[in-house]
Amino acid sequence: MSRPIRIVLAWQLIVTSVLALLSGWLGSWPEAVSAALGGAVGISAGVGFALVVRRSRDRSAGGTLVTALQAEAVKIGLSITLLWVVLTTYKEVVAPVCVGSFILSILIFSMAFFVRDHGNR
Repeated sequence: MSRPIRIVLAWQLIVTSVLALLSGWLGSWPEAVSAALGGAVGISAGVGFALVVRRSRDRSAGGTLVTALQAEAVKIGLSITLLWVVLTTYKEVVAPVCVGSFILSILIFSMAFFVRDHGNR
């Protein structure tokens, strides 16, 4: 995986951990688990995106665009599916905490664009 992807995945993990700890400390156990699960959905979607990009060997402009669209489709599909699984199976889910953690995780992933890849100068 590229350096920008590794960095944002690490930041997602750090922020998700902090949110889970804060939710548990300020709220309850179900809030902590909800924050962790919401962040985990965002992290999983990011990993799916990275795996699709990594698999691509096409370096043309058109191929890069197709890969980006495929990776985004995988990220969206995983996000929707995993959020649905969490919200329907974890009976004590605190939905605002879960969804808030997920949204923050996805926003952090979008910051990969701003991380420099020192290997490609």
